[in-house]
Amino acid sequence: MINRRHIRLKVMQSVYAMHQANTSDLVKEEKFLKFSIQKMYDLYVLNLQLLVEVQKLASKKIELSKKKILATKEDLNPNVKFVNNKLINQIRESVSLEGYLELNKLNNWDLEEEYVKIIWEKLNTSSLYEDYMKSSEDSYHEDRIFVVNFFKEIIAPDEKLADYFEDTMISWVDDIPFVNTWIVKTLNKQKKDSPFVLGQLYKDDEDKKFVSDLFTKVMLNQHKYDEDIKEKTPNWEADRIADIDMILIKMAITEFLHFSSIPSRVSINEYIELAKDYSTNKSGYFINGVLDKIAKDYMENNKMVKIGRGLL
Repeated sequence: MINRRHIRLKVMQSVYAMHQANTSDLVKEEKFLKFSIQKMYDLYVLNLQLLVEVQKLASKKIELSKKKILATKEDLNPNVKFVNNKLINQIRESVSLEGYLELNKLNNWDLEEEYVKIIWEKLNTSSLYEDYMKSSEDSYHEDRIFVVNFFKEIIAPDEKLADYFEDTMISWVDDIPFVNTWIVKTLNKQKKDSPFVLGQLYKDDEDKKFVSDLFTKVMLNQHKYDEDIKEKTPNWEADRIADIDMILIKMAITEFLHFSSIPSRVSINEYIELAKDYSTNKSGYFINGVLDKIAKDYMENNKMVKIGRGLL
C-alpha cells in the first residue's frame, strides 16, 4: 500500500507541476494527482500479472515440445516444477487480481507479449532457475523464495521493462522503486493456505483523505508562508532557493499548521528525505535548518498546536 512518504512525493510533484505550468486550476490538478496514484496501483498489478504470464509461456513451450515429431524423452516428460509453482498459481487463481485486470482493461501483456518473452528468456538461462528446477524439495516455502528472487533478480532490474513502464505512464518513473518494494512485501507475506488477495492502495480512509487535504492546503496557503521563510533565510533571496526546496518547506509548514496529529519532527524528517532524493546535495541540511527554526518559532508563538503525547 502507498505510504505517507510516497503520498508526499506525489503531492510535491503536483505542486511543482502547477508552478511550472503557472496554472491555478486546483480541481484539474487534484484529479490528476489522484489519477496518478491510482495508476501506480496498475503498475503493482501488472508486475504481479507478469509472473503469471511468464509461467503461462513456460507451460505453452512445454506443450509445444510434447508435440514435436521427434520429441525426446525430456520433451515428453518435462520438469514442471516452475509451471506448478504454488505461489504463482495462487496469483493466477486470484479473483481480486482477475477482477481488477478485467475492470481496468489491463491487457498490456497480451498487446506487448515481447516483454513476457524477454523475462522468460532471462529467467530460463539464469542460475536461479537452474538451481530451482534441479532441487528435489517440493514445498510452498521454496516456491515462495524462488518467486521473490525471480522478481528481485530478473523482473525488477530489467531495463527494457523499466523503459516500457516509463513510456506507458510518465509518473511511473518515480513509482517503480516503491512498487517493487511493495510487491516483494506482498509476496513474502503470502501464506500457503490463503487465497491471494491484492493489497489495498491506501492503508485507510485517513491516508486517502491526506492526499487531497495536503495538496489543497499547500496550494491555498503557500503564499502566507513567504514572510516566515524569508525571516529564517536572511542570507538567501527567494529566487536563490531551489524550486523543489521551497515547495518542500511550504509543504512541511502546511503540516505544522494544518495537521495537528502529525509530529513536527516527523514532518521535518520526511521532507529532509525527499530533498535528499529529489533536490540538491545540500538541500537536506538547508531544509532541516529552516524548518527547525520555523517550528520553534511557531511553538513559542502558539501558532503550531499538536494534539497527543510526543507530537512536537
